[in-house]
Amino acid sequence: MKSLRIILIDQLTPSISALEDINKFHDVILMCEHHSDLIQVKHHKKKLAFWLSAMRHFAEELTQQDYNLIYRTLDGADNLDCWPSEIKRLQASNHFDRLIITSPSDYSMLQSVQSWSDQTGLRVDIRPDNRFICSPERFKSWASGRKSLRMEFFYRQMRQDHHILMQGDQPEGGQWNFDADNRKPPKIGLQIPHPYQQSPDAITQKVMALVSERFSDHFGDLEPFYFAVTQAQAQEVLTQFIEQRLKQFGDYQDAMLMHEPWMFHAHISFYLNIGLLLPQTCIQQAEAAYQQGKAPLNAVEGFIRQILGWREYVRGIYWLKMPEYQHLNYFDARRALPDFFWHAQTDMNCLKQCVSETKQHAYAHHIQRLMVLGNFCLLAGINPDEVNEWYWIVYADAYQWVELPNVTGMILFADGGYLASKPYAAGGNYIHKMSNYCQHCRYHVKEKTGPDACPFNYLYWDFLVRNRDKLKSNPRISMMLKTYDRMEAGKQKAIAQSSQDFFDHLS
Repeated sequence: MKSLRIILIDQLTPSISALEDINKFHDVILMCEHHSDLIQVKHHKKKLAFWLSAMRHFAEELTQQDYNLIYRTLDGADNLDCWPSEIKRLQASNHFDRLIITSPSDYSMLQSVQSWSDQTGLRVDIRPDNRFICSPERFKSWASGRKSLRMEFFYRQMRQDHHILMQGDQPEGGQWNFDADNRKPPKIGLQIPHPYQQSPDAITQKVMALVSERFSDHFGDLEPFYFAVTQAQAQEVLTQFIEQRLKQFGDYQDAMLMHEPWMFHAHISFYLNIGLLLPQTCIQQAEAAYQQGKAPLNAVEGFIRQILGWREYVRGIYWLKMPEYQHLNYFDARRALPDFFWHAQTDMNCLKQCVSETKQHAYAHHIQRLMVLGNFCLLAGINPDEVNEWYWIVYADAYQWVELPNVTGMILFADGGYLASKPYAAGGNYIHKMSNYCQHCRYHVKEKTGPDACPFNYLYWDFLVRNRDKLKSNPRISMMLKTYDRMEAGKQKAIAQSSQDFFDHLS
């Protein structure tokens, strides 16, 4: 039986299910750099270069292993920029018996693949994505009959199912979650290791020139480029993290410092989400570090929770709730995304730092995304469609399955509490506690209202008041509404006026 095997842009794994049982003598692998795939949204220039370089390096490795590979480059004259057209052209000369593909990571692409059989006349075998630990079917089974789908309980189930950080049927260290130990603010004199850097080779340099030429109007800085683009390099990133950063990752995973975008984080989500690293590998090596006494339990558990818990959980939510999930807007938020999300010219230093670093690196760590950028979008009532698109565009690890549950559910509470138990809303004090941003800001974090007050302070209360009817029944928010109600009328009026003045200036 002769098969055509399709490898998509984020499936760069030799053990991917689409390549299982491949016959090197008869089967053909097809990889394509389709312009239409690359501009679904206007992705960050560095993200595009990373994608294309990783694809070309993976293709080179397949060729060196004597696979029969057909690769359509973005600038190739033979690129039809359409999967069914590419398939039909190859079928005319090869007469395949079937097409084999690993299930795509996003909903719209899966819908497209499911139509290929009718368009091409070729039987399409869509195989499960074996790079994830929890299948959509397993997640659906876990979710069935539950009133709320809290990540913590899913995470505990995954720990038990796969016997990760377990002592018999009990969690290592006697508790499931050490998050309470992982909230230390940054201290003076922290020695933060340099992040992994890889100089662009000839393939990457060619890709960078192509991106510069074809996508010059896209957001972000193309240079310097330092991402890993092969499996071997991605493993170097993981090894470097475990040896140099994991020990302090737990303590300072919520901390933020100016001019330190990487902190003690792993920076491996780029490689997990494109297939250059596998989650099982990351978990096993982190657990081994704990067992060997190289890293404390709070750090290792926190790291594993991000992968085994959160990453698998948001994917499960995505496939369980699509396609309706992408249209949710619980608070009916309609305000447009401010222009400074693109150029970083704002007096709010925390936002300026996070947007600037995002522009430079196509990266920001999860607290910057949630509690600075996301918190602002929540409090200001920014339209979820625009926020989702921005996150999808600017981060090199962002695909729709990743960003949509994180933004709609975690950041904006736009699903009304399906994913999170409460909105992650906070005033300026949280940012002040966890960073040094406020020390260099034009606004004063200790002032609550007025032209010099930190906008997060009054926008927090304005958000609660604006959405009182939808929040008053939430036990974790109702107490704050009672606090507001006990404020003097003059203070309430100052909050409303400061918020209105801010929004007038914003627009």
